[in-house]
Amino acid sequence: MRGSDLAYYRAAKACLSLNLLSEAISYCESGIGKDPSNEELKKLSKQIDLKKMEQEQREAQVSKALVEAKDLVSAIEGRRLKIGKAMYRELTGLRKPELDKNGILHWPVLLLYAEVMSSDFIEDFCETEMFSAHLDIMFSESCPPLPWDKENHYTREAIELYYEAGSGGHLSKTKIIHYLLEGTAASNVESVGEEEKDAVDCSPSGDSVGGSSKWVKVNEKRTLHDVLKEPNFIIPMIPVFYVVSKRSCFDKDFRAGKWAPPM
Repeated sequence: MRGSDLAYYRAAKACLSLNLLSEAISYCESGIGKDPSNEELKKLSKQIDLKKMEQEQREAQVSKALVEAKDLVSAIEGRRLKIGKAMYRELTGLRKPELDKNGILHWPVLLLYAEVMSSDFIEDFCETEMFSAHLDIMFSESCPPLPWDKENHYTREAIELYYEAGSGGHLSKTKIIHYLLEGTAASNVESVGEEEKDAVDCSPSGDSVGGSSKWVKVNEKRTLHDVLKEPNFIIPMIPVFYVVSKRSCFDKDFRAGKWAPPM
């Protein structure tokens, strides 16, 4: 390799090592322009082009993830829903709501059997659907009984759903976006272009069972959206509902506010 060609090659390699890909390509093109037969520069140029293409693909994935997360947050804000700190991450993992092409929210919903702290998931609970529709399927006669329910207390006619009223404060827009970006190409993005605000504490409100209890019974004939927009419902990243049986002795303690979720 001639001296001038070597200078272009070294300059391109230095730019590549610093991830200055446009400059690296420019040096390669200049060197190849002076010596079209320089195979080393051609090989390096292909290597840089491949890295630039991979970088552009990553940037496109990051941009797509950011747009989707911001669209989700806008949909949540437009519905006046409140998002709080995540609970039961060991159960929920990276599950997140999704916004379909019609602008309808679909939520993964965690059902916890408070008496034994066993769980079920409704992977896709459309916000326009009623609770009864899902419970009718989950507790139909054709479904086997819950393996731990030896007394057969948890039947369709016996179960009731509750949510925890005003649990904690709701999070800023920036924190919600960062949560939604977890597990995506944009998970390591530090700035999402939104002003960070402190979480606002929200005190429990509304009607609850047992006087001082924080549990609110869910009307199964209401839609998920109608329940989530209640002023005292703070969604712990994804909705969590507690399943209790009227036939169980546990029901009395639960309704009296003598049970609390494990910390």
